[in-house]
Amino acid sequence: MNNVRYVYGLTTALLVGGATVSLVTGQPAGAQVAQNDEARMQQVVPSAGAPASFADLTEQLQPAVVNIATRQRVEVQNRNPFSGTPFEGLFNRRNRGGEDQPQTREAQSLGSGFIISANGYVVTNNHVVSPNNRATLEEITVTMPDGTEYEAELVGADAASDLAVLKIQSGNEFPFVKFGDSTKARPGDWVVAIGNPFGLGGTVTSGIVSAVYRNTGSGGAYDRYIQTDASINRGNSGGPLFDMQGNVIGINNAIFSPSGGSVGIGFAIPAEIAAPIVQQLKDGEEIQRGFLGVSIQPVNDDLADSLGLQRNRGEFVQSVQSDGAAEKAGIKPGDVVTKINGQEVTSEQTLSFLVANIAPGTRIPIELLREGQTISVNATVGKRPSEAELRQQQMFDPDAEEDAPVEESDGVVEEKLGLQVLTLTPQIIRQLGADPDTVGLVIGAVDQLSDAGRKGLQRGDIILSANYNEVGSIADLEDIIRQAEADGREAVLLRIQRRGRPAQYVAVRMR
Repeated sequence: MNNVRYVYGLTTALLVGGATVSLVTGQPAGAQVAQNDEARMQQVVPSAGAPASFADLTEQLQPAVVNIATRQRVEVQNRNPFSGTPFEGLFNRRNRGGEDQPQTREAQSLGSGFIISANGYVVTNNHVVSPNNRATLEEITVTMPDGTEYEAELVGADAASDLAVLKIQSGNEFPFVKFGDSTKARPGDWVVAIGNPFGLGGTVTSGIVSAVYRNTGSGGAYDRYIQTDASINRGNSGGPLFDMQGNVIGINNAIFSPSGGSVGIGFAIPAEIAAPIVQQLKDGEEIQRGFLGVSIQPVNDDLADSLGLQRNRGEFVQSVQSDGAAEKAGIKPGDVVTKINGQEVTSEQTLSFLVANIAPGTRIPIELLREGQTISVNATVGKRPSEAELRQQQMFDPDAEEDAPVEESDGVVEEKLGLQVLTLTPQIIRQLGADPDTVGLVIGAVDQLSDAGRKGLQRGDIILSANYNEVGSIADLEDIIRQAEADGREAVLLRIQRRGRPAQYVAVRMR
């Protein structure tokens, strides 16, 4: 359940999403509200200001919030601890073939979800119901608040948005809720989170919206959440976040927590993102997203200083995928993308989010900053690969650790950047596995207390350029550092090549 990279850091209880929901039921029951019973719904809407109680609202909504449990079969390798020794045959005598035979064990996951139709469609998080690579999903059980259990089938799941749709295997009619409009949420609005943390049964917490569009910095097409201080804990993943009218405006997804418990920073997938994807999953449609084929990072203070930008804006292109939409459009590493299809690229509206929500095949204008100049290009958006395909593309060889000879670099480079560098030779190029035509400097040592050390530069990295200028000698780098100081810049933009990885730009502060 480690989704937002900070969850469990950001503890994956993946949390909200906004949507208009009134709890409706297909069967008569005291705790349920008929779909057309608007008058009674109005009676439980608190007046302006802090509500006196959430009890009436909770009573109506809680019947549609369920617990979701899965049973999975996990394959584990039966490793012989005596392999390669004279005692090898004493281990697992049943294995006459001499090979380690895989064994299986059971695993379980636990989370929350909510019913969105009288015939039993349920929304939850993908990570609640999707097993890891070595596991096979065998059974999903949905438990109602009154303890009634039903088997459910997985209708569809989407790893990119972390959403999944289930169908309860029963002919009964169920109470349900509906998505609302999360775009109308404002910081300070009251919200209620209902779920099943720690297997305690139905749990209700309240709080306010802290931010409507929060970027956690984890990257990806859907790093855009409603932030709330309503307590959300492990097991709340997939549960609903309600507004005061009983609408689902978010799907509980993750929390930021050093301890694993709620510290008042919870995240929910907004309903405006979740609702269309849920409908597509429910209808069995393929979810297609736009893709440019670039590796990007936000323009932080260091990058802004190294580029001479007046203010942080856009996102910085680290690398461009060969034969992808970006390369075909003429986008290059080192460009800063400021607008996509006329929309500003900001921390709340990232390049990944904007492109993902454009249909593949659409031709769009893109505004760039290149070496201080504003240029425009047109790109035909490609189709985003699956999450598995993207992970495979990111599998590179181990970092270089060759014993390249360390020479004393000039005092300027070592003093200002904390690096010892030497000129590339054919022998070093072979040791590093670099292209024979590579021109640059190789890092022989890094001062770990320098900014270069803090940003992960290491022995064996190749410096291809500095401030967009090729560096064929130590003198070239010295001159660029001196010029940057003369221009009043506090950082130098290095383009770094590491073995088995695409070249990346790193803005290194001078000291």
